[in-house]
Amino acid sequence: MKTAKAANLGVIFLLELGVLAGVWYWAWQSASGWGPLLGLAGAVVLAALWGLFGSPRARFKVHGAARVAFETLWFGSGAVFWYAAGAHLWAIAFAVVCVVSKTLAHLWRQ
Repeated sequence: MKTAKAANLGVIFLLELGVLAGVWYWAWQSASGWGPLLGLAGAVVLAALWGLFGSPRARFKVHGAARVAFETLWFGSGAVFWYAAGAHLWAIAFAVVCVVSKTLAHLWRQ
């Protein structure tokens, strides 16, 4: 069970990176000249929000329903950005993995 829990934490970390990659990819696909810069700015903003509210060392820890709402918006935005960029199958796979992984994290109190 320890291995499964550790693997799930690894998946969650990759999902966090997937959100940042999704915003960058969406900007790169959407905007012609400013795409990479816009994507970098979006990723920095999302990373700052995660650092303030979502990370294990968050400055402003949120709990309970506020935590669920924050993570739903955070990981949901990743799926939305992938979908908006035209990567529909990636967006669906991202959303499914998020739901499964975060459900397991909740059940395992991670």
